[in-house]
Amino acid sequence: MVRVTRAPARRRRIKKILKAAKGYVGDRKNHHRLAKTTVMKAWRYAYEGRKQKKREFRSLWISRINPAARIEGISYSRLINGMTKAGIEVNRKMLSILANDDPSAFKAICDEAKRALA
Repeated sequence: MVRVTRAPARRRRIKKILKAAKGYVGDRKNHHRLAKTTVMKAWRYAYEGRKQKKREFRSLWISRINPAARIEGISYSRLINGMTKAGIEVNRKMLSILANDDPSAFKAICDEAKRALA
């Protein structure tokens, strides 16, 4: 029977980790054991960062919408509530772009939301 070695698979696994660790400082870039822990931690940070990015952008959009809404005489939460009741389905990203670039369209949305609340 043929003897099975796991050398090629192991080598591929190690090369994958060392390739991901390229650019790291010191022994972390060329020692498999150190590189493995560092790369795994980096991948965890990257995963969490992708989630945080979404949160941060949403809060940015909200912080752009709120002052524009207050200029129109309505708070952010009442604006969103009024839009929901009026059936206006504009997401926060588009709403912040409108507040920034097209104040007349934003004013029209605010007026519709106020009308729905009244």
